[in-house]
Amino acid sequence: MSEHVFLITIGLPLVTVLLIFGMKYLAAIVQARARLASDEAYRQLAAQAASAQAETSAALGAINAHMTEVKTRVAAVEKMLRDVE
Repeated sequence: MSEHVFLITIGLPLVTVLLIFGMKYLAAIVQARARLASDEAYRQLAAQAASAQAETSAALGAINAHMTEVKTRVAAVEKMLRDVE
């Protein structure tokens, strides 16, 4: 009976140390996976921001072209009104 108690007394601290190192290793793995997921989400956000910026730039170009056309039409209307007076 004393051999079992001796083995348990020696084995429990060893098992405890192994569990602590195992949990520390597992925590490092979980933290690395979380960091990888966060980095991937940031990449997706950056890609979405870049595409939104490109769409906004295209829309701004179209608006600018339309405004140029409106300015020429207003100038033509002003010229006609001056000629009528």
